[in-house]
Amino acid sequence: MKKIHLPVVALLLSVLSAAAAPAHAALKDGDIVFHTSRSAQSLAVQRATGSRYSHMGIVLLRGGKPYVFEAESTVRYTPLAQWTARGNGGHYVAKRLRNADALLTPGAVARLHAGSADYEGRPYGLTFEWSDQRIYCSELVWKLYQRALGVRIGELQKIRSFNLDDPAVRAKMRERYGDKVPMDEPVISPVAMFDSPLLTTVETR
Repeated sequence: MKKIHLPVVALLLSVLSAAAAPAHAALKDGDIVFHTSRSAQSLAVQRATGSRYSHMGIVLLRGGKPYVFEAESTVRYTPLAQWTARGNGGHYVAKRLRNADALLTPGAVARLHAGSADYEGRPYGLTFEWSDQRIYCSELVWKLYQRALGVRIGELQKIRSFNLDDPAVRAKMRERYGDKVPMDEPVISPVAMFDSPLLTTVETR
């Protein structure tokens, strides 16, 4: 019988261990994920904000597994694999605070988890008002971070500052607001958070 050298055995075990590892082992509590939604409003969001990405959420681990806490039809936890599959082409980008090791202490992570209870089950904010009664995806993540950690990821803008002349945007605005668009309503967009210098990319799929 041919003898197998120990280095070869070690290499095989390493490959098998990597194959058996969870697909999203790199993601941690507090990571922020972005993808291109297939929803009816995705195109309008993309054109209004000039962003490829139209939907986002925050990763919170439950039982050691990554879930995305998101505002979709309601605010809820969605398994990461299911959330990823809903995005265009299964593509997403995950970002993390640059100083996560210092800021995302066990106590801070616990506050993020506890803070999620304030929003879970709330309906989606179709008119993007700055209200906790109804809440949209980027607003959810922004408020969770700001209230739990005092960190503001991305700058608020007014509705009037977006590209409202695009036909897809105009149509969606008429559908949502009629002739009464709240031009001075504060809004946080996915791209404002995606481009924040406070974040660094940790995974792209």
